[in-house]
Amino acid sequence: MNSDQVKGKAKQVVGKVKQGAGQMTGNNRLANSGVADQVKGAAQQTWGNVKDAAHEAGKTRQQEKQHKADKMRDNVTTSVEDAKNSANDRIADFKDRQRQRRSA
Repeated sequence: MNSDQVKGKAKQVVGKVKQGAGQMTGNNRLANSGVADQVKGAAQQTWGNVKDAAHEAGKTRQQEKQHKADKMRDNVTTSVEDAKNSANDRIADFKDRQRQRRSA
């Protein structure tokens, strides 16, 4: 929860209290001011929700990038290991053929 969400909710509560007080006392100006505060608070809270959603989307994108980078590193490591093993197998085969020629 970010500050806009908290402040927006607080404005809505204050607005609701002002509206109620204005209605109880017959003060239309206070009641209308309370309604206006509620609208402003709702807008601010909604803006906070948008910021929060954008922040979460950014984190998700960053996690996806990290996962992709990790996967690429794993693929490179696996390819290098496979190439090394293949080269070592060929070297071993070559040595075996050389030993067989010498003993024949």
